[in-house]
Amino acid sequence: MRRIHPLCFLLSVSVLGVSTGCQNEKPTSDSLVKYVDPYIGTGDHGHVFMGANVPWGFVQLGPTQLTKGWDWCSGYHYSDSTIIGFAHTHLSGTGIGDLGDIAFMPVTGDVVMTPGDTTGYASGFHSLFSHDREQVAPGYYQVHLDRYGVDAELTATQRAGYHRYTYPANSTPRMVIDLAQGIGWDSPRRGFIQQENDTVISGYRVSKGWANRQEVFFTAVFSQPITDMTLYPEDAQAQQADSLSARRLIAALDFANTNQPLTVKVGVSAVSIENARLNLQAEVNNKSFDQVRSEATLAWEEQLKKVNIKTTSESDKKIFYTALYHSLFAPSVFCDVNGEYRGSDGNFYRDTTFTNYTTFSLWDTYRAAHPLATIIHPEKQADYASTFLNIYRQQGKLPVWHLVGNETDCMVGNPGIPVLADMLLKGVPMDNELAFEAMKQSSLKDDRSQKWIKEYGYIPFDLPDATESVAKGLEYGLADWSIAQVAKQLGKDADYELFTQRSKTYQHHFDKNSNFVRGKSSKGEFRNPFNPFRSEHRVDDYTEGNAWQYTWLVPHDVKGLISMFGSEEAFTAKLDSLFIVEGDMGENASVDITGLIGQYAHGNEPSHHITYLYPYVGQQWKTAARVREIMTTLYHDAPAGLCGNEDVGQMSAWYILSSMGFYPVTPAGGEYIFGSPLFDEAEISVGNGRTFRVVAHNNKRENCYIQSVKLNGQPYKKSYIRHADIVAGGVLEFEMGNQPSAFGTEADAKPN
Repeated sequence: MRRIHPLCFLLSVSVLGVSTGCQNEKPTSDSLVKYVDPYIGTGDHGHVFMGANVPWGFVQLGPTQLTKGWDWCSGYHYSDSTIIGFAHTHLSGTGIGDLGDIAFMPVTGDVVMTPGDTTGYASGFHSLFSHDREQVAPGYYQVHLDRYGVDAELTATQRAGYHRYTYPANSTPRMVIDLAQGIGWDSPRRGFIQQENDTVISGYRVSKGWANRQEVFFTAVFSQPITDMTLYPEDAQAQQADSLSARRLIAALDFANTNQPLTVKVGVSAVSIENARLNLQAEVNNKSFDQVRSEATLAWEEQLKKVNIKTTSESDKKIFYTALYHSLFAPSVFCDVNGEYRGSDGNFYRDTTFTNYTTFSLWDTYRAAHPLATIIHPEKQADYASTFLNIYRQQGKLPVWHLVGNETDCMVGNPGIPVLADMLLKGVPMDNELAFEAMKQSSLKDDRSQKWIKEYGYIPFDLPDATESVAKGLEYGLADWSIAQVAKQLGKDADYELFTQRSKTYQHHFDKNSNFVRGKSSKGEFRNPFNPFRSEHRVDDYTEGNAWQYTWLVPHDVKGLISMFGSEEAFTAKLDSLFIVEGDMGENASVDITGLIGQYAHGNEPSHHITYLYPYVGQQWKTAARVREIMTTLYHDAPAGLCGNEDVGQMSAWYILSSMGFYPVTPAGGEYIFGSPLFDEAEISVGNGRTFRVVAHNNKRENCYIQSVKLNGQPYKKSYIRHADIVAGGVLEFEMGNQPSAFGTEADAKPN
């Protein structure tokens, strides 16, 4: 091994300086953060992040566990009892694991690496822990590492992590910095660690995983001098080579025994070590751990108080505010304090006119998470739009599933289109012409099966690149409808006609004999044999679903879908059946098909709008009953409190909107369908000093049915409300009862 003497500095610049911040007061006793339970969703298949972060923070600092597998996509699962380190980047609720960059692990005793050992230190240096000695809260994580007797505490800012480790008395404190370990699909390619002075370490990690190329730079400042540092591997050239040894780059740091907690301030950047240093200076500087923790708590409180609910159920409060908490993990900031960021083309950009973001799980979040954000986070929308348009400039199309500056092209369709269209139609300031160009060009590309739509009007299952043909076609159709609405608003008549026609691809797939959407060949023949219950993951015509679930994925043209059934009665009978029928989905069905009520699958996003289709046929009361059933049976205040992946906020956003009494079905434009308000009252801050208050009179568990509605004191007959009415502020009043009523049954009450 090669030891580096702590006085052999590569640089002598300290990131410590004079803080301009002040100590903030702690939240009052009536604060909302106390209702957040970060354990919700860490069990079963929730895959949520556990650790310390702030709203929209790039840094998500938390434990990574020894066990690996699908349920460890975030690096943590409630069932596990091991920890291998505390990494600065994580994902939350995804079905694919990645990140886990720049991990720190406090240890005691000898640190010995076996040459050629490909398992990393994790197999030999992990520690057991118990939930009994673990504390979690928004912006704070604490755990006792049984093996070493170390108490670990974490907090964070947007671009920096703050660690505090209390070692046993009279022990020899050591710290392992690990650039080898990642999460899930992550595979390290190159790394480097250097000592700048007796308290500062810096370096970078390059990896490949779900994100094709990820680069994370860091600067770490310790509260005590480093007495010794050992690097693995020993060869300095191997440290930067694309080789096995580079994938094992680890530093072991020794510190003198002072019987004082060891703190570490770590700034990170996707651009450079220098920018990591700038981020640390700007956001932490010489603040104490407790001060940063307090500021993180107050940052969460500031966002949680945008919705104040009144209910007698403490459990419902925990579920709601934890859902709101989870909805704020992403999109995450992806630029440094000086405005520099890594673009989708791998180049560096600097723009101080907006905040650049990443972690856009758009196939999930276009449905509810982004519409929710347009209501309670209007101040973020222009930055999201600018991010989208810059991604378009850099990669030639709008984002599909964007992760740390990489286009993963994960999932089907063009989900960035309805999100951008929704923002534009709601008046978010942006370059409207460039936005329309971005939407149009993204739709007209030939990749990802889109060329077949130009030729056939749908995607034949028997052509190349045509697996999941039905799901792709339906998703492209709703995106094209969104473009058509923008074209209409901008006066582009020819484009309006073109994209309206393209949006009807679902009609090609609808089989009127079976009343299901089905795969269709290039000769116009439906795929046979056909079983509407069967699902073959990544093989058949659907994406994480079956024909029962996908037949309803026409949120942009529900009336057109109804006409395909031949009558409202036939449509309703089929929809009723969805929640009752049971069948064998087969041994190769996607593991994402969870939260089943009949064949309705609340654990996966394609089903999320389906319960809200009944008002289109004048039966709002059925929506009320089903929505209330889902909220009260599929969401719980327990680690297994989610019936499927959190999916970067979408599962939570469905609950947030539904519990307030409304939900968007159409993918863009701002029409929200009434369901069944769960709370006695919800006061929503909608920006510009305005509030929108939802009141449910005579609200009880059994009173799930809307009897009548008032908007700003006036009788309101429609079974939906528009975005403009919500953000204008005012009061929406529901009169509730325990029996279905005539509300929403009249023709002019139905959604458009």
